[in-house]
Formats: sequence, C-alpha cells, structure tokens
Amino acid sequence: MDRPDADPAALEESLDFIRRVNRRLGYTWATLSHLSRFSRGWQRGQPIRILDLATGSADIPIAMVAWGRKIGFDLRVTAVDFHDHTLAVARKQLQAFEAQPEGNPDLGGVTLVRADVFALPFDAGSFDYVTTHMFLHHLDEAQVEAVLRTMGRMAGRGVIIADLLRSYRAYAWIKLFTMFSTPMVRHDAAVSVGQAFTRGEILRVREEAGLNYARYYRHFGHRFVLAGEKTGR
Repeated sequence: MDRPDADPAALEESLDFIRRVNRRLGYTWATLSHLSRFSRGWQRGQPIRILDLATGSADIPIAMVAWGRKIGFDLRVTAVDFHDHTLAVARKQLQAFEAQPEGNPDLGGVTLVRADVFALPFDAGSFDYVTTHMFLHHLDEAQVEAVLRTMGRMAGRGVIIADLLRSYRAYAWIKLFTMFSTPMVRHDAAVSVGQAFTRGEILRVREEAGLNYARYYRHFGHRFVLAGEKTGR
C-alpha cells in the first residue's frame, strides 16, 4: 500500500477493508472515546483543531467530525497524507459524508492536505490535538521518535496515537482474520505485525520523544493507544 506504484484498484480495496475493520472492531471508537474524555474541558462554540497524520481514506477524521456535529462541538480536522491516490479515495469518502445529514452541517469539517509528515507546513502549536492511526509500524524507531516529537510540538493540548502490537498471537490472529481478503491486505497485514511494537518498545520511544503525558491503553485486536493531554489541560 505504501508503494507509489501500487495498483489503484487493489489500493482502494485495501482502504475499504481498513475502514470496515476500524468500524466493526471498535478501532474508530478507540479514538473517539478519548476525544469524548478530552471534551469535558472544551467550551461550546470553541473550534477544536485536530491534525491527523497519514490519514489514509480519512475515515477516522470523518468519524470525528460526525461525532462532534451530533453532540454540538466544532471539530475542524486537517487530514494529511502523502500519496495522491490515497487522497483521491479520501476525497470520495469525504464527498459522500458531506452529502449525508450528519447533525449540524455548520459545525466542523475535514480538510485534506498532501504533505510529508517529516516536513509538515504547519507551525508549532497550530492544532489542539494531533492524532495518527496505524502509521507508526511503517517506520523505523528513529522515525517514530521524530513523528512523536512532531506531534507533541504541533499539539497545544494533547495527542492520540493508535497502532499495532507485535506478538506471535497477533501474527496468528491477523493471518486468520485476513484469510479471505485481497492479496495486498494479506501481505501488508502480516508485514505490519512483524514491524509493529511491543508494549515496552513503544513506551520507551514515548519517553524519548517527551510524550510522558500520553497514557498507554491496550485495545482489543492486538492494538494499543497512547492518549493524553498536556499538564494544565
């Protein structure tokens, strides 16, 4: 999926599979639940600016905005990805979402931006929260630390980071779970688990990146979430 020459049709099928997994196994709610917790400190009418890194087809940013509209919060999500075709898929998903009644359409929205996460065109503190989902396992440890440092620098309030856990059970589980999916999904899923983190590894990188306020949460399906707000928030 990461290759620039990836087959567009296969890529769209893979992104569709990821959307269904996020929705049906509760991975989208794993992010929304932390936003819900953070929202206790938000003021009505106050725009909440969120940056989502490596957004894929933007299903989680869209879910954030839909959730915000339903309960009356103005979430403005900037969804970043580097790959043109992935963003084209995200644009279709966003257009379909905006065509549906999702609470108050005057509240919140998603803006798609093509950018490299290692050279973001935003100033420090430009956003209230920075999120990323299923991206870190594509990187080596030094790159992960760099991304986490960037997230901490861009976020005025806090971060939400979700990704895979590595274990023999996770590898067996993902092989079984993707047995009847597309060849691209089967290949990428197995490779992703092999490149993922153990609890100790991700906590060490979290400390090195200075995100001590981001608490570790274990999630169903061999996933973890690091989520928290900065001191004083």
